[in-house]
Amino acid sequence: MNCATFPQVARSLHVRLDDASAAALEVVRAGGMTDSEAVRTALREAAARRRLRSAIRAEVQRVAADDDDREEMRIIREQLAELAPQRLD
Repeated sequence: MNCATFPQVARSLHVRLDDASAAALEVVRAGGMTDSEAVRTALREAAARRRLRSAIRAEVQRVAADDDDREEMRIIREQLAELAPQRLD
């Protein structure tokens, strides 16, 4: 039996762009990209931003839940307040 091997075919996607999305596509394409290149670039950049926001959110939650760290920050705030010049009212 003969078996043919096909290279992996890229996924095709069809979208309808509203005016704002079409304008955004033109901004991304301004560097001379094709529509496909621009969409792939925009998707990668959007995914990277979401991953970064997710990592920051997780770090904030971790720090907020760390009682020792929060106590250390409170002590530092108090020390800095003592060093701050007095207000002249």
